[in-house]
Amino acid sequence: MSTPEHRYRALLESGDFATMLASDAPGQRLLTDAERSESLRCTLASRPAGPAWVFAYGSLVWNPTIRSVERRVAHIDGWHRAFCLTSPLGRGSPDRPGLVLALEEGGSCEGVALRLDEADVVAELELLWRREMVTGAYVPRWMDLLDSNGERVGAGLAFTIDPASANYAGDLPHDRIVERLATARGSLGSSADYLFQTRDGLRACGIPDAEIEQLAAEVEAALNR
Repeated sequence: MSTPEHRYRALLESGDFATMLASDAPGQRLLTDAERSESLRCTLASRPAGPAWVFAYGSLVWNPTIRSVERRVAHIDGWHRAFCLTSPLGRGSPDRPGLVLALEEGGSCEGVALRLDEADVVAELELLWRREMVTGAYVPRWMDLLDSNGERVGAGLAFTIDPASANYAGDLPHDRIVERLATARGSLGSSADYLFQTRDGLRACGIPDAEIEQLAAEVEAALNR
C-alpha cells in the first residue's frame, strides 16, 4: 500500500519536487542541480569517521523519507529548533509566506538520530539534498549526537539556518509567528499542519518540547476563532 511517505519519496526520486515548489513562488531562486551536488560533495568530504547519521528535529521526525537502519532519540548542544525560516513555497506562498523549522544557534535540541546503511549513504543523502537544499537557506553540518547520559552516539548531519539567507526570519515577534503558522498554505500543505505533525511526532518519540506545545495551542486557538 502506498503511504504519504512513500509518495513523498517517489516525488523526490522523480525529480519533480523542485519543479512543484518553483510553481508556488516563481520569483524564488532555487539551487540548481549542480549547486546541490557540489554542496553534498563538500559535506561528504568533511564527514567524520564512523557511521553516518542524520539528525531529525522537525519534519524528518514524522516523515523522514530517507531509509535508515537504526533510529534513536538523541540530542545536540549549541543549537535549538526554531521557526526561523520563511517558506514562500511548499508550506506558504509569496502573498502569505509560511514558516518552517531550522536549527538556530544557542541552547540544545532533542530529536531523532537516523543511522544510514553505509552502502546507501550517498544515494540517501542525494535524496535528502533534493528535499532540504531547495533554496540554500540551510547550512548542513556534522554534529556530535549525544544520548541521555551525554555519551556520544556518533556524528550526525543537521540542517542549520543560514542567517545571511533572504529567507531567514529569526527576528519575527511571537504574534507574527503564530499568525503565519495559522494562515499560510502551499503545495505541501499548511504551516499549521507542519507544526501539528511535528508536535505529534515529538510526542510519539517521548521528546518534550514546551515551546512547540505552546505554539501549537496558540495556533489551534487562532484557527478556531
